[in-house]
Amino acid sequence: MRQKILSAVLFPCIAVTLALSGCSSPEKHRLMARTIAPATQKQIAAEHRIYLATNREPARDPGYIFSGDRNPDTTYAFVDVSVPAVHKVGEIERAPNPSVADPARYFTARRLGIFRSEQDYRQHLAKVIRERGGRALVFVHGYNTAFDDAVYRITQVAHDSGFPGAVILFTWPSAASVVDYLYDQNSVMVSRDALENLLRLVADAGATHIDLVAHSMGSLATMEALRQLAITNDPNLGGKLADVILASPDIDADVFKSQIQRMGKPKMNMVILSSRNDRALDLSGLIAGRRERLGAVLNAEEFAKLGVTVVDVTGMQAGDPLNHTKFADNPALVKLLGVALTSDDLEQLDDDDTITEELSSISRNIGRTVGNAAGIIITTPFRVFELALD
Repeated sequence: MRQKILSAVLFPCIAVTLALSGCSSPEKHRLMARTIAPATQKQIAAEHRIYLATNREPARDPGYIFSGDRNPDTTYAFVDVSVPAVHKVGEIERAPNPSVADPARYFTARRLGIFRSEQDYRQHLAKVIRERGGRALVFVHGYNTAFDDAVYRITQVAHDSGFPGAVILFTWPSAASVVDYLYDQNSVMVSRDALENLLRLVADAGATHIDLVAHSMGSLATMEALRQLAITNDPNLGGKLADVILASPDIDADVFKSQIQRMGKPKMNMVILSSRNDRALDLSGLIAGRRERLGAVLNAEEFAKLGVTVVDVTGMQAGDPLNHTKFADNPALVKLLGVALTSDDLEQLDDDDTITEELSSISRNIGRTVGNAAGIIITTPFRVFELALD
């Protein structure tokens, strides 16, 4: 009976995913367009400089920049991406023909540069971190993500959340293919050292407040890197690592528990965004032998006892048919993410009254921004709250 239920849920999920992946044009993953149409200043909402660190191989076509193949070395770069004034929160307006960019209507990669050395990268990063008050955001993307998709996603998240600090993307070698799940999983394990090194580099560049956001399978790379930091007796980078947010984490729940046990109780704010109707995690759980995925946890209180806050967003709508990218494409959630990443007060929550007051403030702020929305259940190490965002 259970097998029939799983088949009824998961096989349509596979069909939808394959259908989506089969509708792409030959140049779907081109990042740098061949031509860029002119746009006025009023037609551009903002331009963001994204700092990059990647262990991907360079792509054969220079317009794609990096492929899904693995590189034993880390390349450091930056890309400037403009966001159109017509942009809507939670969306990534993509050009239907990536070879021709129109900044007035679509996200556009305007320029890209590759640093000659890690030292050059650190120096440039140190300057922007200093100019932005010592804050830095490191984003780690998930499974089935091409280089261009990762760049546009972090640009959208940084823009919509209003993050004020330096924005850094760690992009590991995903094959960007729905059938290459195991390849991506192994790429994550290959990439954990490079991510650990990047986190140390960001701290050495002068960041005093580092926020780490990981999506899907990128959460596995993140937890492995944090575990390695803990083994070297530096679990939170000397107090510089402030927030770790795992959005729809594609990690075996038991693996996560073992990672936390090795790390000890988190010395930073660690938050899991979970959803019980995440079809992508249903699929990965099937591939992994029907094991519960962390992003679909059913027992939030168990993880709260480990010092982790679980935010259940099952009731929130998603912009994708698999309900896997709610953290970024749901306007309420991306605003909630922005509040979490920009509020220093959240680090000081140490009693029920303070938590209640802070969460009520978050609820009011998001409600004013996005209007009516479903509730969010937040299970903290102290107690359980429900935010009715209306």
